[in-house]
Parts: sequence; structure tokens; C-alpha cells
Amino acid sequence: MSVLTLLASLCLLFPVGPPGDGWAFPSPAAEAADPLRADEAVPLTIGRLQYGGGGDWYANPSSLPNLLEAIRTRTGIPVATREEVVTPLDPSLPDFPLIHMSGHGEVVFEAEERAALRRYLEGGGLLHADDNYGMDEAFRREMARLYPDRPMVELPPDHAIFSAFYEFPEGLPKIHEHDGESPQAFGIFEDGRLVVLYTYETDLGNGWEDQEVHGNPPELREEALRMGVNIFVHAVTRRIP
Repeated sequence: MSVLTLLASLCLLFPVGPPGDGWAFPSPAAEAADPLRADEAVPLTIGRLQYGGGGDWYANPSSLPNLLEAIRTRTGIPVATREEVVTPLDPSLPDFPLIHMSGHGEVVFEAEERAALRRYLEGGGLLHADDNYGMDEAFRREMARLYPDRPMVELPPDHAIFSAFYEFPEGLPKIHEHDGESPQAFGIFEDGRLVVLYTYETDLGNGWEDQEVHGNPPELREEALRMGVNIFVHAVTRRIP
């Protein structure tokens, strides 16, 4: 199933309005009147990208299950309880509206993997990379190889991803100290559509993890989860030109 098919199916099953209007997901009465609507809904999930180079692509093991639970309970979008591990050459890659990568070290994509990632992104997918502290240099290098004609640019606070479900009027929240710098969100665009989102100096995945892992206060975990919900909602509801 392609991303385009997933998006079309989601829009039919879960017509979305502005967050302030309440998100028109099917009511129990509507499902009872047309039970096939509920039965035909295929749970979406996030793809965790396994990459080469030796970096710990598997970092933050509790992060994505917690984010998926927040997406399911807060938006009503039918998502799985866990992410699925995918590689750039995985034939199932187009099934995921969002693939996520994180880690602390080296990242390497081979030429064939870069070509597959570009096909995925140009077909409607979104790659979210969250620097877990230490992957910045390698990730930027690989993105320059992936899109030599499209540099990463910083997203302004009024970009749609910061209001996709929750409002972030000041842009990306700061979750973990790292070097104490301000958080930044960068993007690569294809025909005006965000195809790569890079969150830097924030470590959203740190905030998505179980509370006892990093000891983040509840308000920071809440900010991280809200931003994660926004990223997923943006991925599944945006329109492909």
C-alpha cells in the first residue's frame, strides 16, 4: 500500500478539521451504522529506520511505543502499539507515512539506499530525524548527499507542523540540555512539501521515553509528546501536490 493510498483511506475514515473545530472522527453510532468502516481501518504505525555506519539506530526503545499511545488516545487515529523496524531498501517502506531515526553516532546511506529514500520521500513520505546527541555531523553530511540540490533550512515558528494538532507558537520545544543551545527544527522541501524534518538540540525521543529512564519532569515529557503528535498528524494529513 502506498503512502498516497494510506492518506486517502485515512481522510475517508477520519475526516480532519482544524484542531479548534474538534477533529471529526467516527462516532460509535456511525461505526454501528456502518461497521465496515471500523473493520476496514488499517492501523498505521511509525517506521524506525535502521541505518548503516555503526550508529545506535535502536536508541530510546520506549520512545515510539509511548508516542504511538499518545497519538491513539489523543487524536483517535488508529495506530499500532509499536513501531516497525525498516531499512531504506525495505519493500514495505511506502506503507509508512512517517519514518523516524535517532541515535548518537555515525550514519551512512549507500547510493542504493539514498535512491530508495528519495523515492519514498518524493512519493509522499516524511523522514523525521531526532538528534540524540552526536549524530549531527553525520546526518547533515548524508542529507547533503541525499539532496545535494536542496539544502536544509530552518523552519519558522509559523510552519504548519507547529500547529498540526497542538499549538507551539514559539516553535520547537527544548527537552534535553545537550549543549544548552536553543532547539532548532530544519527541513528539506520537495515542491513546497516538507519531506525531511530534523530536530536538533532538543531530543524529543528523550522526552518520549518512560519517565524513569531520564527523569524528565512531567511538563517536559508533555511538551515532547505534543510535538511528536504534531509530527505524526502532519505526516498523515498533509496533501500531496
